[in-house]
Amino acid sequence: MKIFTSAQIHELDKYTIEHESISSIDLMERASKAFTRAIEAEWTTDTPIVVFAGPGNNGGDALAVSRMLVADGYQVSVYLFNIHNHLSEECTANKQRLMEEKKVKAFTEITTNFTPPELSNKDLIVDGLFGSGLNKPLSGGFSALVKYINLSPAQVVSLDIPSGLMCEDNTYNIRQNIIKADLTLTLQQKKLSMLMADDQVYIGRLKVLDIHLSPEYISVKDSEYRILEEKDIKSHILKRKDFAHKGNMGSALLIAGSYGMSGAAILSAKACLRSGAGKVYVHTPRNNYDIMQISVPEAVMQMDHEDNYFSEAVDTHDIDAIGIGPGLGQQEDTAIAVISQLRRAACPVVVDADAINILANHRAWLQQLPTGIILTPHPREFDRLYGTISNGSYERLEKAHKLSKVLQAYILLKGHYSALCLPDGHVEFNPTGNSGMATAGSGDVLTGIITGLLARGYKQADACRVGMYLHGYAGDLAAEELGKESLIASDLIKYLPQAFIELDDSCQ
Repeated sequence: MKIFTSAQIHELDKYTIEHESISSIDLMERASKAFTRAIEAEWTTDTPIVVFAGPGNNGGDALAVSRMLVADGYQVSVYLFNIHNHLSEECTANKQRLMEEKKVKAFTEITTNFTPPELSNKDLIVDGLFGSGLNKPLSGGFSALVKYINLSPAQVVSLDIPSGLMCEDNTYNIRQNIIKADLTLTLQQKKLSMLMADDQVYIGRLKVLDIHLSPEYISVKDSEYRILEEKDIKSHILKRKDFAHKGNMGSALLIAGSYGMSGAAILSAKACLRSGAGKVYVHTPRNNYDIMQISVPEAVMQMDHEDNYFSEAVDTHDIDAIGIGPGLGQQEDTAIAVISQLRRAACPVVVDADAINILANHRAWLQQLPTGIILTPHPREFDRLYGTISNGSYERLEKAHKLSKVLQAYILLKGHYSALCLPDGHVEFNPTGNSGMATAGSGDVLTGIITGLLARGYKQADACRVGMYLHGYAGDLAAEELGKESLIASDLIKYLPQAFIELDDSCQ
């Protein structure tokens, strides 16, 4: 599913109007019907509704929704803000249609001063002040209105996007001047800001309403951003041949686990094995030998010369993929061994956890990384790697976007919507996963999965796509049965086979 910018959304509306022989006002009517159906599915006619409409097309939507709700028996009070004495053409037309309905409980057009209505917890506010075209923070009377709405006990449903929230970059937005919706009804597709962690407080529950905008435009128009769908993943799953053997299913090497952190090595090794690799080697300090042999008997142990930490790069001439970093520690000998290992790598590499922290402490080494390397930082690890603290999710994403192109690397920025930044400049978001996965070891499992897929024969981009989708899907399956609160990292490995079965038809 593509994610368009606000400019592209405007183009999509225009293209639909021009190529489907539909007028702008009729397209607005189509959207308003979808909004109205969604509202009526949530609230009965016993709910008093207060509509705040702006002067643009978002306000036109709100006025059309008001008319439809009134026709269906709802008690609706409407406030239309026309402080500059200028309404959009469609807003003007819907104002006239609403006035002709004559059943609206109250209609007030504000041109100067505004006395806000008293709002109770029984009321529903329909927010139609500003839509996807907003490009600057709200100020003046509108900012005061937003604050008043946010302080009220009423529930709020926003049409298309909460007023005050911009479609993409809200880094320097004025946060207190953004509507905090309980439900956002957005048209056709999610906006980029709806995937940012620090914007979730404004969106509430999110529903995407299909209003059948031009599929031709959506198909041919390129977008930097998209959300992965199940069909995308299914099309990239490699099929296991009937005469396969461990020798041609790939060999993976995991360099993981300082003494006391063997759990990270265990989790990544088990996940790697569950991801289809024919052979999995684990290079780890000597003091981890017994627990690794007992916990992961299927893996082949390679013991470091040191008892407690990774100290020297190892030969990888027979290895198809390397995962390095889980529980590794950050001793100086380990740091030197890590960069030595990365420089000599002749196969795809996944860099995670302490290996990322080591690179963050030696940022000059970034220029020595092999092309096509995969980095899987969580937000704080990425900020350390980049060298500056990010001012919010969007700024961090843009930095990762930029760095992936500079390094020609795959940067998988972990989060609720994990973002895969590709070297070609595109970004793909993962829709699977849940808050129960916010637990120690979850990232180690992801490293093991992606490393196993690489060894199995997946190219870097597909290993990241399939890996993060499977990782999240296994978490969703685990949460369905165990709940989010009690989910632990090893549960992801337990449910990984079921995730594979449901995504790979040949496994069924």
